[in-house]
Amino acid sequence: MELQEVFHDLVRRYDPAQAETLWTALENAYTDPGRFYHNLEHLGNLYTELLEVKHRATDWDALLFTLFYHDFVYDVRQKDNEAQSAGIAEQVMQRLSCPAEQIIRCATQIRATQHHDTQPDADTNLFTDADLAILGQSQEAYLHYVEQIRKEYAIYPDALYKPGRKNVLLHLLSQNQLYKTGHFYRKYETHARANLKNELQLLA
Repeated sequence: MELQEVFHDLVRRYDPAQAETLWTALENAYTDPGRFYHNLEHLGNLYTELLEVKHRATDWDALLFTLFYHDFVYDVRQKDNEAQSAGIAEQVMQRLSCPAEQIIRCATQIRATQHHDTQPDADTNLFTDADLAILGQSQEAYLHYVEQIRKEYAIYPDALYKPGRKNVLLHLLSQNQLYKTGHFYRKYETHARANLKNELQLLA
């Protein structure tokens, strides 16, 4: 099923009249020329990952809203992209008359993508793990991701970018485990650590 179809099906469960307008806004956000990784392809890959654990989700619709809005705001110069994206998701879901607890759940999941720490909510851990699935892909796919991220940070020279990127990699490698859920840990942990260490060597 195509991403647009997934989104339309989701919104139609709440207010069919708003599906097309909301999709257009999403598409405009995720196809911004400055996006090389955080785009619709990323959302599609996330959806594929989450489908594998759909049977474990407590609130599948909340996860889908999180998927579509978690990177709605993406500006490498800002520190509060997640909070802004969560705020937009809340506004959209309120317009759709989604249940209050579902809105809170979605906003919480989006904010959790800032640090990807372990959360008490199992669905949130599934989402943040899926969001990090790229780390455990093949070396070729991972290096392509690295190139895409560098393009998104093109406004920063290597003298600024490299130390910052190293800090991110070292922080990730310092964690006991990158993935909080058994499914993603078994699927990606070993390869993800190898990819991170390889990138760290390339930055040296």
